[in-house]
Amino acid sequence: MSKIYVIHENSAWVEPLQAAFQELKLPYEEWFLDEGKLDLSVPPPEGVFYNRMSASSHTRDHRYAPEYTAAVLSWLESHGRRVVNNSRALQLEISKVAQYVALQNYGVKTPRTIAAVGKQHIIEAARQMTGSFITKHNRAGKGLGVKLFHHIDALQGYVNSAQFEPSIDGITLIQQYIRAPQPFITRVEFVGGKFLYAVRVDTSLGFELCPADVCQIGDAFCPVGESAPEAPAPRFQIIEDFDNPIIQRYQRFIAENGIGISGIEFIVDEAGEIYTYDVNTNTNYNSDAEAAAGLYGMRAIARYLGQELHALNARWASVHGSAAIA
Repeated sequence: MSKIYVIHENSAWVEPLQAAFQELKLPYEEWFLDEGKLDLSVPPPEGVFYNRMSASSHTRDHRYAPEYTAAVLSWLESHGRRVVNNSRALQLEISKVAQYVALQNYGVKTPRTIAAVGKQHIIEAARQMTGSFITKHNRAGKGLGVKLFHHIDALQGYVNSAQFEPSIDGITLIQQYIRAPQPFITRVEFVGGKFLYAVRVDTSLGFELCPADVCQIGDAFCPVGESAPEAPAPRFQIIEDFDNPIIQRYQRFIAENGIGISGIEFIVDEAGEIYTYDVNTNTNYNSDAEAAAGLYGMRAIARYLGQELHALNARWASVHGSAAIA
């Protein structure tokens, strides 16, 4: 019997999805791809494969998990298996340069960004910026490497110090700083290529804004769930009846880039201009925000994957007979 296969490298992030699978009585199996071996002469099992590989895997000592996942996805796709968030989606997950170039092809505005390799080139790239700018890692997640600078001298001091954090892929991004009239960003969630909800995220305590509940434990820079003492309201709040033309552009982008499930983040500047700066294909959700709104992302994912599995089994039965999947 075919089942749902979840490809990932962080068990804590998968726990809410496990609960949703169990609630819906869906057959599933986890493939934890931090390391392993892949026999290319053996065909993969039948099923629906959901790729949740993360750009931040190296922060959990899973340095080559994305590369191994890329190999596994190539193997699955060569055999015609149904992959949600396929090889192209993985490419976008682990490269913000790839994200920005692709988003611009769909009329989605991104902040001015210069990619640099080498400390001197990072400094030279910053000299090309007007006003304040930020640094960030090309392969990141959780806001890795994000630092705000108002002057070149401050950047030089940082880059030439022991505190400098190089990106795991060697590419540092120098990016235009978008000044928002209020300290928040918006994250738009999609499941099955369809809009699920948008959430307002308070950025007043820092840049690392992982929505997963597990991030609450001992991580002052991942402030989710109940409001921190400094904040008067919860950090994550689902926006009721969110509607914006950007949704249609995002839907075209994800549909044509192998993405079935994602969260896309944008910021609005003082002139009301939207700048999109991050695409997350291993999206997580905040339970407090969802409980307040009565909307549940992992349940939506489980239902969608269950529908995909049902459709796969129906196609298989029509070709091979119902006994073949019993």
